[in-house]
Amino acid sequence: MNDAAPDAPDPAPSEPIPMLDLPAEVDALFGELRPAIDRVLRSGVFIGGPEVDAFEAEVAERLGVRHAIGLNSGTDALILALEGLGIGPNDEVITTPFSFFATSEAILRVGATPVFGDVDPVTLNLDPATVAPAVTDRTRALLPVHLFGLPVDMDALGRVATEHDLSVIEDAAQAFGAVHAASGRPVGAWGTVSAFSFYPTKTLGAYGDAGLLTTHDDAVAERVRRLRTHGSRPNDKYVHDLLGHNSRLDALQAAVLRVKLRHLDEATEARRRVASRYHAHLADLPGLELPPLRKDHVFHQFTVQVPAERLEAVRAALAEARIAHQRFYPVPLSSQPVMPEPYVPPVTGRVCARVLSLPVHPGMTEANVVRVAEVVRGALAG
Repeated sequence: MNDAAPDAPDPAPSEPIPMLDLPAEVDALFGELRPAIDRVLRSGVFIGGPEVDAFEAEVAERLGVRHAIGLNSGTDALILALEGLGIGPNDEVITTPFSFFATSEAILRVGATPVFGDVDPVTLNLDPATVAPAVTDRTRALLPVHLFGLPVDMDALGRVATEHDLSVIEDAAQAFGAVHAASGRPVGAWGTVSAFSFYPTKTLGAYGDAGLLTTHDDAVAERVRRLRTHGSRPNDKYVHDLLGHNSRLDALQAAVLRVKLRHLDEATEARRRVASRYHAHLADLPGLELPPLRKDHVFHQFTVQVPAERLEAVRAALAEARIAHQRFYPVPLSSQPVMPEPYVPPVTGRVCARVLSLPVHPGMTEANVVRVAEVVRGALAG
């Protein structure tokens, strides 16, 4: 018989830290969300209608644009932006090789050819210095991406566009709420056309798929409104002289977005505070590159660059500590198998081997940030 005292129980594991805590967000906003959803349900108008009209007007006023057009996804917003400008086969569009596939997919979908610049090693955005050399007589547009919530250098890209008479399509899917520090102009108000995604993880996220296109151009806006409803004429929905899409914004999603739009600035400041705390706890680590802590960054993601030889060790340590993390984006768009001539731009190749996104959301506490930082610090030291 063993009279020894039983071993003490193992300490309870730490609670997981998610990339984004949507249930907590719903709980915090439920008192406003439920009446908004009930209003739509009782109206019987579920696609388009007054709720969508109101959301479009509120976004247009916030961004200072003439037209905001609700669509069913950010991907469709990119496709309709290209089609609205008449871009198609035999045309080229210069874009970034470091983004979600939808950026290049939209170009391919309309029959045009994506041409890739390279990225800035610090901002991870399209480097304007690599754009001008890529312009040819087939180039019709520039398609920069405000990646991870940090605005692109639109002044520099604008100069290239003006010199070569090119349209600019902003892929603003990850950056709603960002405002360029130098000019005070919101993301989505610079381009000839701009595309937003309201996928649930975005800085302004719906509770389903949703998207938006903005433009100052009346002719483009009229064409896009027709394209989103099967190319029908404005006053005769059974006559179609454009080949369009079924890409309309649901009223329920518009109602949710209107509620969340009222709280966007508060949520953005909370994200920035989390980013600032990460900088305070991680800035001294040799070899770890942090995203710029700029006042125009809305931190859709907090993406660091880890020495490539330590990346898997850091990921394993985070997983063991039950801390969510993601690799956005390990394979360049330019080297995807679907591309006609896959290749890897040099800076992008280095970045893809090093990037790691850590949790960042308005509900993160200082204790959460400290825990993440301690795990990263320990893994890098090991």
